[in-house]
Amino acid sequence: MSAIRLENVSKTWGDARAVDDVSFETGAGRFAVLLGPSGCGKSTTLRLIAGLEEATAGTVRIAGENVTALPPAARKISMVFQSYALFPHLSVAENILFGLKVRGVTAAEQRTRLKRVAELLGLAKLLERKPSQISGGQQQRVALGRAIIAEAAVCLMDEPLSNLDAQLRHEMRREIRSLQQQLGMTMVYVTHDQTEAMSMADQVILMKDGRVVQDATPAELYARPASIFAARFVGTPPMNVVSLPGLTGEHLMLGVRPEHVRLSGDGIPARVETVEYLGADTIVTCKVNAEFVTARLPGQVAFARGNETHLAWEQEAVHLFDAASGLRIANDTPAIVAPHVFAA
Repeated sequence: MSAIRLENVSKTWGDARAVDDVSFETGAGRFAVLLGPSGCGKSTTLRLIAGLEEATAGTVRIAGENVTALPPAARKISMVFQSYALFPHLSVAENILFGLKVRGVTAAEQRTRLKRVAELLGLAKLLERKPSQISGGQQQRVALGRAIIAEAAVCLMDEPLSNLDAQLRHEMRREIRSLQQQLGMTMVYVTHDQTEAMSMADQVILMKDGRVVQDATPAELYARPASIFAARFVGTPPMNVVSLPGLTGEHLMLGVRPEHVRLSGDGIPARVETVEYLGADTIVTCKVNAEFVTARLPGQVAFARGNETHLAWEQEAVHLFDAASGLRIANDTPAIVAPHVFAA
């Protein structure tokens, strides 16, 4: 049975369609990420699952039950928001326990759960402090503790790490993923950060303009993007997607990831435009006729703007897309990677 299932769910405000006929499901104990740019409908989709927004059309099911018309409290979920929403006048312990007190859980059960959650999150020595007396990362752990202590089978997270610096985000990504696996919870996590999605998820639901454009594992999303949008949204730097005007009767775009581009004496002639040294590797952007092609090369490369070079890649690294629709097509035309296609 699916832990969460959306069936043709839409949300409109007047003529504005925030979520447009969205369908997907995720199994129990899985970590699903709603990924996409700002305004793509991912947070609205999460709020529809939570019951914080009312669906205009479609059905939301949790553990097989139709919860579309149920209020949030009846959906048996917990939620962590972008804002930690901690009560500044309450201690860490009181913030974590707040939901249990509202629901009338016995004092003995509260103490048992608090001890377990505090140890799990490394908060045992901070329980008497106020939120203003702990760091941002510790505040995030308190918000997580408040969600976990409810012992709901489903936890929803709306960009919970966006207020943290890069190092803390990295640490919290590991902690949240480890926590989810230890507890066997089903998590649905909203982010615009493809690094978070790729490093944490079992399942990535990529959205654009209120619709799902691909629903896949991180590995599949990277290896077989369903569209130009998916190809360029996932990967750093983004996939090179260039036009192929030399192909008769075809309207194709060729995609190749920067890490799959190499220097080759008999490759495609190119002129260096920019060089970015990052330590472990160097990002070199070259101009090939009117197109720009980026290569991610290991170590430090002695290039300067204006240098002439040659680029190449293996046939199996090629992705083909229909230029009109932007959708992926079969990779069955070896000739398209031939250097003469790009020759001046």
